[in-house]
Amino acid sequence: MKKYIVIYSLAFVMLLAACADKEYDVEETQNNSSNAGVKTSAPVSEETEKLEVTMYNQDKEKIGTTTIRPVYTGVKITLEATDLPPGMHGFHIHENGICEAPDFKSSGGHFNPTGGKHGFEHPEGPHAGDLQNIKVDQDGNVFADAAAEMVTLEKGKNNSLLKEGGTALMIHSGADDYKSQPSGDAGERLACGVISE
Repeated sequence: MKKYIVIYSLAFVMLLAACADKEYDVEETQNNSSNAGVKTSAPVSEETEKLEVTMYNQDKEKIGTTTIRPVYTGVKITLEATDLPPGMHGFHIHENGICEAPDFKSSGGHFNPTGGKHGFEHPEGPHAGDLQNIKVDQDGNVFADAAAEMVTLEKGKNNSLLKEGGTALMIHSGADDYKSQPSGDAGERLACGVISE
């Protein structure tokens, strides 16, 4: 009789252990399936996860890189560059994805799909491509984050930076005054980078 009680007890313990393993497997599967969306190359929103943009100066030399990432309110632009004149500089998104040195006029005007006026201080502004000024240190280096709340990386949208032909990032020689038309009196174009897929 004792022999059967021992056998039944062992069987019961093994059954509990099997159930525990099964619950763990289900939980692990659920965790893996929820993480699967994070690791996919195409997000659910079909937006590009991030873009790397190479910045070139008027002599066609690489001076830095910019990373553009989608955020809840538009995109976040992180600029890291060197060999620039110290001081404040205008920083904008331009309408054409073309950076022909030395003047970069091929990039056109500011990206402006809404038809607004230039500048954060203009009552009918800003352009979608207007960004905050950047500050270059005494050694010619800059590391800055900029928020662009009126644009997206989602293709097919009117305000997409990945429109046909692309767009461009531009660093100007002077500071943007946030009100003068059409570009904030920011001076000549010092550096340019093409935004494209």
